[in-house]
Amino acid sequence: MVKQFLLILLIIAPITACKAQLSRLGTGVEYAGEIHATISSDDQAPFWLVHNKYGLSSIEGDFGYVRGSIHRSLNADSLRQWAIGYGIDVVVPHHFTSDFVMQQLYVESQYKNLRLTVGTKELPMEFSNPELSTGDMVVSQNSRPIPQVRLEVPDYWDIPGTKGWVGVKGHIAYGWFTDNNWQRTFAGPKRLYTNNTHYHSKALYFRFGNEQVFPLTFTGGIRVDCQFSGDAWNLLQRKDDTTYVDLSYVAMDNGIKSYWNALTFGGSDPNDGDFKNAEGNHVGSWHGSLNYQGNGWSVRGYLEHQFDDHSQLFMQYGWKDMKWGLEAQLPKNPFVSTVLMELISTKDQTSSVYHDATDDLPIQISGRDNYYNQQVYGAWQHWGMTIGNPLLISPIYNEEHQISIFHNRLRATHLAIAGDPCRAIHYRVLYTHMRSWGTYDFPLTDTQHNDFLMAEMTVKPNRLKGWSFTGAFGLNRGDLLKKSTGASLSIRKEGIIR
Repeated sequence: MVKQFLLILLIIAPITACKAQLSRLGTGVEYAGEIHATISSDDQAPFWLVHNKYGLSSIEGDFGYVRGSIHRSLNADSLRQWAIGYGIDVVVPHHFTSDFVMQQLYVESQYKNLRLTVGTKELPMEFSNPELSTGDMVVSQNSRPIPQVRLEVPDYWDIPGTKGWVGVKGHIAYGWFTDNNWQRTFAGPKRLYTNNTHYHSKALYFRFGNEQVFPLTFTGGIRVDCQFSGDAWNLLQRKDDTTYVDLSYVAMDNGIKSYWNALTFGGSDPNDGDFKNAEGNHVGSWHGSLNYQGNGWSVRGYLEHQFDDHSQLFMQYGWKDMKWGLEAQLPKNPFVSTVLMELISTKDQTSSVYHDATDDLPIQISGRDNYYNQQVYGAWQHWGMTIGNPLLISPIYNEEHQISIFHNRLRATHLAIAGDPCRAIHYRVLYTHMRSWGTYDFPLTDTQHNDFLMAEMTVKPNRLKGWSFTGAFGLNRGDLLKKSTGASLSIRKEGIIR
């Protein structure tokens, strides 16, 4: 029913938004075509040649694709109060988890600063540099986009009476996951997997400051996403502190009430038994960013605190797990334009102790949060790729075929630079060192580490309008993922149809 409803909206949204002016939808239409290939020395591709590509990649040593898209940006109606955009983006891959990928299929309409998007679209991260960062902790660019109905205020709206010093933006969305076949095939008949899972997201952010008057601004807020409803196989039901019962199949709640519970952290899952918890798998984070805008340069410091349940939503147990970042945009020069550093720690997770209150011991201790893992939905993933930060290694790497995150207690240092030596050339370099302690449930006897490196260059020849050529070199070293060296090449052509 939800999918049918979304399909109807997909068809009628632009019509109801601006019925009298549909003829303009054929103007401002752009196209793009791309061929990509990655080759590696091992059967596993280097980390940064795989991740933060909206799931359009594979961990296989050799993979590639042919891609074509047509889209109309909302900017085509920049002079109108009503703006309409749409896009279709299809991929024929090689050595992927599927033989055909509908990467994007969406329509969107915007009135002033209120936007409605219906369908599957690659959405930007809110606070992280899309080219240089490791990624946001809740939703990064690591997995395939999730089809959804999304209502948002995309740009900060100045609150009346504040004279432009306080702004607010946010969104609310509902959708569904599309990896049913992959989960069934990957997990097999005896391991935990879910199908027909629904999706919810909400966020609220504030901006304090006015760059037109004073160069220092602060932005911050909260985002919470959720997996809920659907069907689950091979999950466990907890009876007491030491006893679990195998459940071969459980139909989760799929009614309107589940949508409300996803929004409000209400309800409980059918397998909770006597240990009630909020319905679904809630993943969230608090954001904060302080930006100073100089004359031709800027510097920004930011942090993100992740939480998987109520224990880290507020500061009852203290905030020890963070992603800290520092980004500088340098004055124009032919060497380096942007420098970024991030420090990530997810070791604490409200400590290793967890205990639900019982008659024998009526004390509640909400430890062992187990980031990105959950007893019903397995992992915070889509098509095998972590939806959040990819350094919490994706389930697609699991040789045991468990839909689970085996490395969520980690510390990482990430360095990145980008530059434009000339108008036709752009480059970026990423380096990450990470160390994993495994998880609290499955700790490593000795910590494992990895070093990930990627150097990439894009060339857009002045004489070949619309053409670009991107080559990248990557390597993995360490004992967490396989040692690998590889390279990739992309050839892209884009332009305007009308």
